[in-house]
Formats: sequence, C-alpha cells, structure tokens
Amino acid sequence: MDDHVRALFLVATQGRLGQTYNIGGSNERSNIEVVQKICDLLEELAPTHPHAFAVNGIGFRGLIQHVEDRPGHDVRYAIDASKLEHELGWQPYESFESGLRKTVKWIVEQSDEVRS
Repeated sequence: MDDHVRALFLVATQGRLGQTYNIGGSNERSNIEVVQKICDLLEELAPTHPHAFAVNGIGFRGLIQHVEDRPGHDVRYAIDASKLEHELGWQPYESFESGLRKTVKWIVEQSDEVRS
C-alpha cells in the first residue's frame, strides 16, 4: 500500500477526532533540485527520447529555463509531519528518491503506451 494511503487510513482509524495531521516524508528539496533529479531520471529511463541528448549535449537538464519569481511566490514549501509520526507512529516506506523514480517511470511507461 502506498505511503499516503497508509497515512490516510491510520488517521481515519486511529487519529483523534477533530485533529489535523500533515502527511509528508521530511524530504524538503528546492524546486531546482527536484527538476534536476527528474531530468537525470529521464536520461536513464527514456534515453531514446529526442530531448535525451539533443540540447547542447547536456540532455534534459538543457531544457531547464530559469524565470523570475512571480509576485507573492512562496519561498519555501515544507510539511511538518511530526504529529503524525509521534502520535500515530507513521513512517514512510518510500524515500524521496525511490518515490520519484517510481513516479517518473510510471509516466514514461504511460507516455510510451500513448505513442504506440
């Protein structure tokens, strides 16, 4: 069962009525770190994609375009899931890396099916 579903089930069956529980894996990353990791996974999982090596010899990372922050842009995104961990004993099974890999792999597989 997926981490998020396990957490929701735990909150629904063992959480205190009226309480709020944040679900997260304590994996804070900057946006650029996430995008770069996705690019690296695409290089590995979709090496025959036209963008894999086409852009200045640096592949998918060569597609990254930096833009100015929009007004009111959040400087940081983070979830404190410590209440869920301490009160209900929840811990994620997936790491950031393994979860992102599964997600990117699934998307690549789906897009291959659409193209076929």
